[in-house]
Amino acid sequence: MTQIIFLPHEEICPEGAVIEVEPGITICDAALKNGIDIEHACEKSCACTTCHVYIREGAESINEPEETEEDLLDKAWGLDPDSRLSCQTVVGSTDLVVEIPKYTINMVSEHH
Repeated sequence: MTQIIFLPHEEICPEGAVIEVEPGITICDAALKNGIDIEHACEKSCACTTCHVYIREGAESINEPEETEEDLLDKAWGLDPDSRLSCQTVVGSTDLVVEIPKYTINMVSEHH
């Protein structure tokens, strides 16, 4: 089992969270199955950036981003070198520390 440590997020998980998952699951699916309500406006189809996260530790064991993900990440709020889309990031065998950004760009929920 691999641990995913979610750092505290004011709205989604104020106390932070530590979950154990089997390698091979995406970060988004792991979070949702464990009550961490990460936004995923495109239903995890790699068509938006609402599930954007930062991989603060453990990135050496996750899958490499594909071109579609990299193109979308350019549009994410608060992009940094640790940025990934959680719906596309597959957990490996190394524990991860994940930070959920303070803001997200969600044109549907923001009524644009």
